[in-house]
Amino acid sequence: MTDSTDTLTLSGAIRRGAIGLGLFAVFTAGLIAATQQWTAERIANNQRAFEAQTLLALVPEEQHDNQLLDTAFSTQLPTLTDTDLLRLPEPADWYQAKLNNEVVAVILPLVAPEGYTEAIRLIMAVDRSGTLLGVRVTAHRETPGLGDQVELSKSDWILNFDGQSLSQPPLENWQVKKDGGAFDQLTGATITPRAVVRAVARGLQFFERNRAVLLSLNPTEAEAS
Repeated sequence: MTDSTDTLTLSGAIRRGAIGLGLFAVFTAGLIAATQQWTAERIANNQRAFEAQTLLALVPEEQHDNQLLDTAFSTQLPTLTDTDLLRLPEPADWYQAKLNNEVVAVILPLVAPEGYTEAIRLIMAVDRSGTLLGVRVTAHRETPGLGDQVELSKSDWILNFDGQSLSQPPLENWQVKKDGGAFDQLTGATITPRAVVRAVARGLQFFERNRAVLLSLNPTEAEAS
């Protein structure tokens, strides 16, 4: 009698434990899902704010009269050609800056896959004439104190692109000086600036080949030049 009672008590305890574990698992899963949803929205909002801040750094508000983030178009737009020049691993958004119902500049995403540690993500702003308004690094994992000097918060090297175009300097000079080009390398770091210079040159070529679409008020229907 005693053994039977003990068995039932043990069985009941196991059953209650299993139910408790099950409820805990459901509660934990729900909590994780809710946290992920809440943080994903927050991360997305923070990312959008960062993007807006970065875009405005390249095309200040006084140079356009539209909301830049509201003019996002995908690099997958069928009217665009030669998108491989941007070296993007996945589609990304590009933006138009407008003034008085005219596109005065575009902001393009691009990637420098030859970074020292991994690919470097950038954005560049180009005006109607094909002149660079600026370039910014948006993500990288370059060596602190060396390659990370391509980031504006670390040095002003990236500002060397301001005012440059495919004719100034000529395309063959879009290299760092160590390679016979027109752009300074960084002290102790050549690979990173070399990768960035080449990426920006490719971005300018992309702009030239798609100028008509990028500067159109209706890029979904325009034809590349």
